[in-house]
Amino acid sequence: MFDIGVEQLMGRGVPGGRSKGVAGDREGILAGLKQGAYEKMTQERETQDGGVKPPLQGESAGESAASGRGTFYLETFGCQMNEHDSEKVAGVLLARGYRQVESVDEAGGVLYNTWSIREQAARKVFSRLGEFRPDLVRAREEERSLQGLKPDITCDRMSDLKVRPPKDERTQESPSLAGGEESGAGARSQVPVGDSHRDPSTRDARSGRAPSSAGRIIGVLGCVAQQEGERIFTRAPWVSLVCGSASYRKLPQMIAELEAGNRRVTGLETDTDETFETEVTRRDNPWRAYLTIIEGCDKACSYCVVPFTRGPERSRRSASILEEVRKLADAGYTEVQLLGQTVNSYADPSARKMRFSDLLVAVAEVRGIRRVRFTTSHPRDFGKDIVEAIEAVPGICEHVHLPVQSGSTKVLRAMARTYTRDEYLEKIAMMRAAKREISITSDIIVGFPGEREKDFEETLSLLDAAQYDGAFSFKYSPRPNTPALKMEDEIPEEEKSRRLAILMERQREIQRAHNERLVGKTFEVMVEGKSRREQQWSGHTSSNKVMNFTSREEESLGDYVQVRVVSTTPNSLVGEVVG
Repeated sequence: MFDIGVEQLMGRGVPGGRSKGVAGDREGILAGLKQGAYEKMTQERETQDGGVKPPLQGESAGESAASGRGTFYLETFGCQMNEHDSEKVAGVLLARGYRQVESVDEAGGVLYNTWSIREQAARKVFSRLGEFRPDLVRAREEERSLQGLKPDITCDRMSDLKVRPPKDERTQESPSLAGGEESGAGARSQVPVGDSHRDPSTRDARSGRAPSSAGRIIGVLGCVAQQEGERIFTRAPWVSLVCGSASYRKLPQMIAELEAGNRRVTGLETDTDETFETEVTRRDNPWRAYLTIIEGCDKACSYCVVPFTRGPERSRRSASILEEVRKLADAGYTEVQLLGQTVNSYADPSARKMRFSDLLVAVAEVRGIRRVRFTTSHPRDFGKDIVEAIEAVPGICEHVHLPVQSGSTKVLRAMARTYTRDEYLEKIAMMRAAKREISITSDIIVGFPGEREKDFEETLSLLDAAQYDGAFSFKYSPRPNTPALKMEDEIPEEEKSRRLAILMERQREIQRAHNERLVGKTFEVMVEGKSRREQQWSGHTSSNKVMNFTSREEESLGDYVQVRVVSTTPNSLVGEVVG
């Protein structure tokens, strides 16, 4: 795969992480600014509520105000919308007095925000859950007992304390989850104990220690939760909470029910607007903010689980969106990114009936907002009005992510993509003819059932015609509850891999040629990272190009600088600050 990365396509930073070759003080700065911004929002909300946090369902105001409610660990898989959903989850829990920790070992509650678009992502989640299997937990405790060590002490509430195991604790071979993707239903693997079978993959990634499920709340959130529902309890009986994205506002009440003695709780609604109006969102980036403006999808592509996991399309009121953008600008944010599975299908439910292109312009006109991004667009609803908005308003970033999925009209029909190859290329030609040069990226699937060599060749020729600035390419993987699951004529895995390698190399050469033409040009770049190497920085252009650059000055993260391109790679630009 290309090392362009989802975070580079979307222009986001990963909290606590660093891009390849980029390091520095970002984590510390983020931590300080996040906490300050969060505390300010929480104080404002409490003031509006008369200085008292609203009590959870089933508890008194006195209990709600009690400090040290508990700790939670939150791990996020998948797409940018999931990253933003995790900001909402963390904000809701922090606002209720919970404290987020950096390792499973420290947490009274372990939450996995999941993604199920690709089979491997879902499998990884169940692998994580398998680490909490009771027989493995017992085996670890027996081993500790044989070593003369005290057992782990975990209590029933997220707020209770636990005794951490020593750092030299030994672990077992990584398990397959009972009933998981690779094991038969109800299967159990024998896991011997001892140094010869130690596998670091069973350890918590941050703490290096094997997790325990004893007394903990183990929760599955997001797409896998919605997709599998209560079947997760059968597959992993130690899981106590299953919650889809539309129910995140109810998490505190759900956790309170578990702490009160309920064994299992679920929140699996999909057709609700509550997903937009989360009380407090904990922002993970102090300069770029994400806003979901449309949730769900009505397109019903034959390979896609989104309509099932996210529900039907629901759009947020334009007034609510603009109000939040103004608050973000007042808080110092200069860039916002509008999110949706099909973001350009936005349909304002209010009396204003604002079109998506009108919303882009309105957001860009908010004082203090310098850049407006949006993703992901669906070709069916991509019209000239969006291109005209990008042409007319400099604050709307000149980057469009427009997934094509295949270059063959036959395969597109089998995918139920609602457009032909020629109709898609008309959208590309419309953007290429714009007064502003627009960067275009895409998604492509190879090996869809029935894809012949001729169909694959048409996809390769579409790469040549579209001249993408970047592309995410994937091997088709069948997903539950999708029509494609029943399609015949499946492509062998080795053939999928062959086609993927060919497609990626073709796109790599296109990107190489594209970027080389930019040498000598100057772009505005938001400073987003500092390298360990002296005078080395990184950021994104307005067209979403990754720029690694040198500067003799001590740049400030979040500022904008002019950078001239001096060299390139297929996935990034290399430059130096000018002026």
